[in-house]
Amino acid sequence: MTRVFREWFLDQLAMYAAYHKNRRNQLTHYVGVPIIIFSILIVLIQIPLGGPVSMAGVLLGILILSYIVAVPLVGALSLVAFIPIYVLAAEVVEMESGARWIVTVACFVVGWVIQFVGHIFEGRKPAFLSNVLQLFMAPAFLIAELMFAVGLQRSLAGLLRLRAQKYAGP
Repeated sequence: MTRVFREWFLDQLAMYAAYHKNRRNQLTHYVGVPIIIFSILIVLIQIPLGGPVSMAGVLLGILILSYIVAVPLVGALSLVAFIPIYVLAAEVVEMESGARWIVTVACFVVGWVIQFVGHIFEGRKPAFLSNVLQLFMAPAFLIAELMFAVGLQRSLAGLLRLRAQKYAGP
């Protein structure tokens, strides 16, 4: 089962890569994706599930666990990347309600505007418009691209390039 999930995950990551080949588009995503995640975490932290557990913790737990199962280093680095975003989101939750919602909505909108500007550079629609699950691949892709840039996981980089060919577009 783990092998099947890993293969599926790598195929999803390759699809995401195929929609994000332009360097300017990738750079916009390094800004936009964390901002969007931040805004979503602000909302989800406010949905308690009992004790100290919130919907944000559950979603992040599932996401990071899936990354760890598929590509352990991506999962570990994602955990490190998500911690400060989560902590900052928790701080915003403590703000007065009006200010909290202004921050949340502004971050969500600005994050998406940045993403769509990136896709203008790419000349291709966002991947999630073809497959909604691609929304969950953005953090893994960004972490993977950073790993590849510093010379880690070169075989994975090559594998994703090969798999991405089937999703090549204009």
